Amino acid sequence: MKSPQQLAEGLVRQWQRAEWREQQLLPAPGSGAWPLRLAIGLPDATTFLDDSAALRQHLQQWHAVAGTRPGAAPCEASDTASDKPGSTLGTVVWEARRYRGGSAEVQVPTHWVLARPSECMAAIARFGGSAGTAAQAEYRVLLTVLGQVDAAFHRLLLRRLALWRGVPTDQVVTATRIARQLEPGCAQGKPLRALALAGNDSKFFERHASLLTALLDVRFDGEASAQGLAAFLGASAEGDHWLLVAPLALGLLPFARQRVPATELAATPLPASHILLVENERCLHQLPQPLPDTIAILGAGLNLGWLAAPWLQSRQVAYWGDIDTWGLAMLATARSHLPHLHPLLMDRTTFDAHAHLAVAEPVHASPFNDNPTLSGGYTPEEVALGQHLRTLPLGRLEQEFLSPDVVAQAVGTWRPARPTPPGQTDPPGR
Repeated sequence: MKSPQQLAEGLVRQWQRAEWREQQLLPAPGSGAWPLRLAIGLPDATTFLDDSAALRQHLQQWHAVAGTRPGAAPCEASDTASDKPGSTLGTVVWEARRYRGGSAEVQVPTHWVLARPSECMAAIARFGGSAGTAAQAEYRVLLTVLGQVDAAFHRLLLRRLALWRGVPTDQVVTATRIARQLEPGCAQGKPLRALALAGNDSKFFERHASLLTALLDVRFDGEASAQGLAAFLGASAEGDHWLLVAPLALGLLPFARQRVPATELAATPLPASHILLVENERCLHQLPQPLPDTIAILGAGLNLGWLAAPWLQSRQVAYWGDIDTWGLAMLATARSHLPHLHPLLMDRTTFDAHAHLAVAEPVHASPFNDNPTLSGGYTPEEVALGQHLRTLPLGRLEQEFLSPDVVAQAVGTWRPARPTPPGQTDPPGR
């Protein structure tokens, strides 16, 4: 047989589990999450005969639970009795039991029924000690926050209390509103502290980077975490985005590969007439080598503001990324900085030829016509391809799945494997 304290301590342990909080506070329709019916346990015959003091204490404890009485029936989730004064701790169900050696039936508690979250948290606070008091305080803050933010963020905030524990409520609400306004690449090369949204101050992104990243992950299927907040937003933050630079022929650079900050790369011309931009750095092994007078820059993702560097305007530049709505959006962003850019392997023909390798794209980029800044960066063929991909259950062809032979053929068409004579550059558009 269990005391109110023991059951409340068990509820405190449950509260600390993200799965339990989600199940009880965001229950699926018909889940039967409420009421909670907690078994108290019956005293055995030995306790009844030999330990009357323990039994008496047990009965007194349950009689003392507010709003209960011998013979009370369990309350249902629709009951409003728990809202009355003195009944906020739920209902105790009693049962008449006859024990051998006793002269009459004894009313003993069998279950503690908590009809709704407020009753559960009141019970936790009353009988769960300091941990129970802390849990109820978290619950109250949680209710305040969830009442002011987009429902799309409820599950995240409920499951990951540590992500925002101790953050003022108004700051959490502001973070959710900012996360609703942010879009991939929206910083356009500005520092994060320069983004003025929803009344934030200049250090808001610095203070709440983890929370903002997690909120954006909800909207964009984890892309903010995968790329880093600054890179995902296309910002030149203090923690600069690093790119992988790899010469595709000997003698161009004194290294085979090296990581370089985007800000330094924007200010430092590379000694090659041809620059090959690759969305994901894991694709380096697919590139043909040697390729004369050509340097590959890999891993930019959505951080493409550095492409406005003046020295790139005189280079022949090709771009190769995934064939999905995000890849096409990145291509359009890159083209907004480099109108003469040449796309590689990002067309309907390539997708159809490799459709058997396509996977699902859980979250689509914004439609091209939703972003006036980029709408001019798409060709009609790319607009049609993007619209087609949105209709497919498997509408993402990741560049890693293409064979080196296919990549070599496409790169070779753009950049034939012959050196450029000294003092001569290839005509634009090759």
